[in-house]
Amino acid sequence: MSNNSTSAEKALNILLAFTPHNNEMGTTEISSKLGLNKSTTSRLIKLLVATKFLQQNPLTRKYMLGQSSQLIGHATTRSMDSRLIAIAQPCLAELSQQTGESVALEMLNGTNIVLALHVEGPSHIRFNFQQGERVPINVAAGAKAILSFSDTDLIDIFMKKNFHRFTDRTIISKKRYRDLLREIRETGIAYDYGERYQDANAIAVPILNHENQAKAAVVIAGPAFRFTDQFLKSVLTPLKKAADKIAKSLFF
Repeated sequence: MSNNSTSAEKALNILLAFTPHNNEMGTTEISSKLGLNKSTTSRLIKLLVATKFLQQNPLTRKYMLGQSSQLIGHATTRSMDSRLIAIAQPCLAELSQQTGESVALEMLNGTNIVLALHVEGPSHIRFNFQQGERVPINVAAGAKAILSFSDTDLIDIFMKKNFHRFTDRTIISKKRYRDLLREIRETGIAYDYGERYQDANAIAVPILNHENQAKAAVVIAGPAFRFTDQFLKSVLTPLKKAADKIAKSLFF
């Protein structure tokens, strides 16, 4: 391996050292973490700062990922969002045919969760999703599934949002909601029992990546009189298979 490729590899390892949380680190800490010579680390950091892959905190004199790193991250996220929707479309259509109900993809988008894709069920009475809308996290089954498999820092950000009451079943207690997220993480299944619309129920499972975190969730929703406990049990297997198929296609 040439000196240039060796330097490039070391520079990339320095950038990777800041993942996943982008905590500030000084030159000595980075050198120790990667087993690099301090002078080599210092030289590469100067190059990464000059190209805006790293930035220095003027108060602590420590480093964190910079603008160029953020731009690459945003480009990757947008690309993955497009791929996710493209991959999910046929899976959702198949799931809708299997269950006879409306199916949707709820997706994390910054500090919101949106209804990114939907397929209307064939039944005469069906649930009509509003594609593109931001979903209220305290009632939406998909949002619950996503947040239950998210970092605590992200959950804390979402918990600052106001919880509005839609029906007498709506959860507005932040403590109760956190408890619910822990329960969903254990079972891997989230529900909406008339919490937004009195006569509509939903079931959702997360789409998990290799780090067991959720970027999105697959949701089945419909009128409460059809969504009995027996029906929910019957759709659980195809629902999980659809989410697993999307995850494998996207992440693996």
